[in-house]
Amino acid sequence: MSRTRIRSTPVDQACADAVDLARAVAEEMARPGEVGAHLGFEGEGDRLVTHYFECLERAYSGWRWAVTVTRASRARNVTVSEGVLLPGSGALLAPQWVPWNERLLPGDLGVGDLLPTEADDDRLTPGYTATGDDLDEQMIFEYGLGRARVLSPVGRDLAVQRWHSGEAGPHTPLAHAAPAQCSTCGFYWPLSGTLRLGFGVCANEYAPDDGRVVAADHGCGAHSEATTVPSMVVEAQPPILDDLGYDDLTEAGSVDATDSEPLGHS
Repeated sequence: MSRTRIRSTPVDQACADAVDLARAVAEEMARPGEVGAHLGFEGEGDRLVTHYFECLERAYSGWRWAVTVTRASRARNVTVSEGVLLPGSGALLAPQWVPWNERLLPGDLGVGDLLPTEADDDRLTPGYTATGDDLDEQMIFEYGLGRARVLSPVGRDLAVQRWHSGEAGPHTPLAHAAPAQCSTCGFYWPLSGTLRLGFGVCANEYAPDDGRVVAADHGCGAHSEATTVPSMVVEAQPPILDDLGYDDLTEAGSVDATDSEPLGHS
């Protein structure tokens, strides 16, 4: 078995020594005082070397000037190929670009905003095909209401996970303090199809989730069978020190008025 040998390209000495030329190009690109010390060089190929210089601009901390020099075969003069400002290991960079449709969050869509759906969106499936369950099989024509695409099993599962783990699910402080689950509430209107067993719409105008999809095991204090209302009157506790009552005490050694002698008689 033969091994493939990788020939390393030796660094051209003339290009490696062209530090002053590279610095002059960097200073020409930068403003005065923004080119710092020479950080070294790197061989890019045959007679091709890139020199790096420190960038002193405070707005580009961690960046470095990179000037690539080269020379023709059998030529003595070194020429400049290109010069750029490149980020170093500790450079401050902009965050990675994310497409706009992946940056959207629930609630970002405002009045007049349009949110186009991709043609290959996994959450949707053509309306004339089955969605995977007989109960949810739909046709493109529904008594005048035509829909080109309907919810796919992937889109349905994503909605189930989102609703069940959200504020309308069973794992919230509101649901834990509820007297019973939504599935036993008279204001709970189950959804149709396969989601009927797990989700419904709250129809209680006094409930915090009125008009919203809630899980069957969600709950709140506005349950239709919550007939026992706790008393709003707090029973007063006896005081530690009674400063309202009094005791009728007679002073010791007092003389009755009938036993005293009248004034002016001896």
